[in-house]
Amino acid sequence: MIWNETMECMDRETLRKIQSARLKKIVDYAYHNTPFYRRKMQQMGLTPDDIESIDDIVKLPFTTKLDLRDNYPFGLCAVPMSQICRIHASSGTTGRPTVVAYTRKDLRVWSECVSRCFYAYGASEGDIFQVSYGYGLFTGGLGAHQGAENIGASVIPMSSGNTAKQIQLMHDFGATAICCTPSYALYLAEAIRESGIPLEEFKLRIGAFGAEPWTEGMRAELEEKLGIKAYDIYGLSEVAGPGVGFECECQKGTHLNEDHYFPEIVDPQTLEPVEPGKTGELVFTHLTKEGMPLLRYRTKDLTALHYEKCSCGRTLVRMDRILGRSDDMLIIRGVNVFPSQIESVILEMPQFEAHYLLVVDRVNNTDTMELQVEVRPEFYTDEINRLLEMKKMLHGRLQSVLGLSVDVKLVEPKTIERSTGKAQRVIDKRKL
Repeated sequence: MIWNETMECMDRETLRKIQSARLKKIVDYAYHNTPFYRRKMQQMGLTPDDIESIDDIVKLPFTTKLDLRDNYPFGLCAVPMSQICRIHASSGTTGRPTVVAYTRKDLRVWSECVSRCFYAYGASEGDIFQVSYGYGLFTGGLGAHQGAENIGASVIPMSSGNTAKQIQLMHDFGATAICCTPSYALYLAEAIRESGIPLEEFKLRIGAFGAEPWTEGMRAELEEKLGIKAYDIYGLSEVAGPGVGFECECQKGTHLNEDHYFPEIVDPQTLEPVEPGKTGELVFTHLTKEGMPLLRYRTKDLTALHYEKCSCGRTLVRMDRILGRSDDMLIIRGVNVFPSQIESVILEMPQFEAHYLLVVDRVNNTDTMELQVEVRPEFYTDEINRLLEMKKMLHGRLQSVLGLSVDVKLVEPKTIERSTGKAQRVIDKRKL
């Protein structure tokens, strides 16, 4: 199903004209209303008149998370506080949070984009959404909530945590869609199994999972354990929150709502644009934001973009799964390692759960990497030889994929801490 066929299926040439007009307008708006961007552009010898089309976006300055923190709390706002009706802040940061502010128009645009996501998943006014993202400063809860209400669906505003109540209300209220992090969804699946309530008594059919990287292996795991179709929803607080991008029924990439959030891929070292289909760092420019428009915001997410028309009928650009964040990439003895690579290997093997912890350290000036991974209950045993055999298999596969030796430690089921929000998969003691 398509929520806004005009915008989601528009021919690329017409879309580029709209993007060009919106970019020219937003640059002029930011220049005259945000002193930060006026200074930046003046330092570069730029004026709004230098931006004539979307192709000129490469002339504009980049914005980083440090810029948001340096202008904390409202230094990047383009309107007076009397016009700001919502304030969110990013989660998981230390020190000053990164603040984002929305006008009423911004909230309407955000809601529209989340509605596109949920419609693409096959949801409609007849569905009941259980929103188990955190409510509050984190954008996930309220973002998903307003998008579900906008399509006419019913919403259970559960927030995260209180897993027993989550399961009870999911069952009793007949929730048909669940919105949460994939790691928490996996935890819910375990809790449902332990509750004694048959999975057949639940009405869940759709999962909207995001806020952390996840793999195709995790998708298969969630679909099997929850009896649903699992979809990726992409977003980040600095750009809007959930709804920046979404999967359609084809699940051959994440469509980005590029009429509002214009994407680029640049080389993370040179910051030069890369060719379509090549992997690099994802950069977004707001095209319609009023409250706090950002120009060329560096997300640190590593991915690639594909512009061919999707078989679902949408022409919106498709983004590959996020490989990881450039600042989350681990360099172990000179080799680049992403946690998503390790998760993919774990989920290839039926003996292991998708619960793991990677501990990186440095001993005698040499990097070490220990992987703690849970063995599934049906495979866990007191027989040392069987455990050693499983350990050897996983070690060999990881070495083949990563090109590194990993110290594998098999642990009993349910010994790795569960998370109700974003899961912590890596402890890098070299940075502590």
